[in-house]
Amino acid sequence: MNLLQIYEPGQTPLPHVDTLAVGIDLGTTHSVVAIASEGGAEVVHNIHGHALVPSVVYYAPDGSVEVGYPALQRFARGEKNVFASIKRQMGQSSDATPVKVSAEILKYLKQTAEKALGKEVKQAVITVPAYFDDAARAATKDAARLAGLEVLRLINEPTAAALAYGLDKGAQGIYAIFDLGGGTFDISLLKLEQGVFQVLATAGDTMLGGDDFDQAIAAWVLGEAGIVEEGLTPEEVGILVTLARTAKHELSQQESATITYHQHTVTLSRDDFEELIAPYIHKTIEVCEQALADAKLTTVDVKGVVMVGGSTRVPMVVKCVEELFGKAPLTDVNPDEVVAIGAAIQAQGLTQGSDNLLLDVIPLSLGLETMGGIIEKVIYRNTPIPVSVSQEFTTYKDNQNGMQIHVVQGEREMVAHNRSLARFDLAGIPPLPAGIARIAVSFTVDADGLLTVSAEEKTSGVHQSIHVKPSYGLAPEQMEQMLIESMEHAKEDITERLLIEAKVEAQRLVVELEAVMKKDGDLLDDAEKARLNRQMAVVRNVSQGTDRDYIDAEAQELGRLSQAFAERRMDRAIGVALKGTHVDQLEIKNA
Repeated sequence: MNLLQIYEPGQTPLPHVDTLAVGIDLGTTHSVVAIASEGGAEVVHNIHGHALVPSVVYYAPDGSVEVGYPALQRFARGEKNVFASIKRQMGQSSDATPVKVSAEILKYLKQTAEKALGKEVKQAVITVPAYFDDAARAATKDAARLAGLEVLRLINEPTAAALAYGLDKGAQGIYAIFDLGGGTFDISLLKLEQGVFQVLATAGDTMLGGDDFDQAIAAWVLGEAGIVEEGLTPEEVGILVTLARTAKHELSQQESATITYHQHTVTLSRDDFEELIAPYIHKTIEVCEQALADAKLTTVDVKGVVMVGGSTRVPMVVKCVEELFGKAPLTDVNPDEVVAIGAAIQAQGLTQGSDNLLLDVIPLSLGLETMGGIIEKVIYRNTPIPVSVSQEFTTYKDNQNGMQIHVVQGEREMVAHNRSLARFDLAGIPPLPAGIARIAVSFTVDADGLLTVSAEEKTSGVHQSIHVKPSYGLAPEQMEQMLIESMEHAKEDITERLLIEAKVEAQRLVVELEAVMKKDGDLLDDAEKARLNRQMAVVRNVSQGTDRDYIDAEAQELGRLSQAFAERRMDRAIGVALKGTHVDQLEIKNA
């Protein structure tokens, strides 16, 4: 493993740091800023010697702002105007508070780096969770702009962790990024080949993390002390959880921890602690197995496992990961700092011309609404980004001169069960028969995960596009729920889709036949017209029902009855085309 040199607190500052770009891990509970140069990479410590800055902001009545530990102390005391865990709300509403609070944290980190470098910092690479959608990513960029930072790139946290381990320096193969933080768990499988990072699969649990360990210890303490939780005040619960968290940290280094609460002193052994948290760790292993299955891989295919997040310090976590993958995980870099260090390395690469190609993936499929409220997926979930995909669509009615483009996100088959991202109109389509116009719709997702949708009518060149930046986004648990629902309703969804497609096709056939009968009805005798009209009425009627086989059968019967009419129309069209043409002018081609 070609590890970068990592500088610890108290060491000589990095030599020859000449870049003005930094790497920032804008975290839910803590944030970190790091710098990199040819000599290595290091996190930046503030004047108090702290590398980790609590992601907490306090707004004082006099207009001043506190960030980090002072704000965290106010939060613990229950003071007002204190904002914590704001990252969970990024991009989820039109409320600007999450962006403003995040901007204060980024501004603090920027100033901390400027003091360390002795010069102004103008650019940054900022990490985001793999599950962040385009709204959350756009909100992160907005926060950076408010903080006076140009975002060189947003990169997914697992990719940053891989960079921190030097996996871009000639390493080949598949690596797992095991990220267990305080509140969430993520596993990503990355394929590295000649400097290209491709995310093969991601999975996670947005309600699983080190906080669950703390709660398990707290509940155990209450049980041992014979205290009923319902009788505790919020302040008392907060103190208990803090004591539990301290014990958890101690148990990562020693075999037992003593906790004194409400004049009760209890001792928790590491064995008992591991028994308490075993169900949560087993959940992470189940998620890892699901990610491997999604990528069609086995643990044998995985060359190394990178540990990210403070909760990976728990020895049982390391042990279970090693048992699953059959190899000791990589723990060389501080798991709290590894993501920021990777971002700094990427910032250095972007500013000094040694960029890596990062192929992250989109978290949910993107597509368009088509007739009948069906979603036509254009870019599928887990497609590597950046990516651009084009697909052709056409008009449904004769002389249709416009089309509404409805951009949708999600895994379900029907638009009603997915998320609407944006709408725009493509006007000025030439008045052509149904199905003749060719509208090319392109979806482009850039390296930051932001989406642009464009539509162009090929014959006229009429063009329209939109940058999808919705006013609200998805919470991680909402995204997770969407994926769960897509699996739970897969069978009924596809059944509903097939029924709608049958109805749309049957109705289209009726509309087309009515149009050509008006134009070339003289080719039919009265009996034929009557038969076609009767069958069209049958098709209209059955297409209102729910029996797909019945609809298909009656539509096929209409096609059979109109076949002779279609042949006569073809003969007439050929005759018109050849009228006035001498036989010698016809080019004869032998098979």
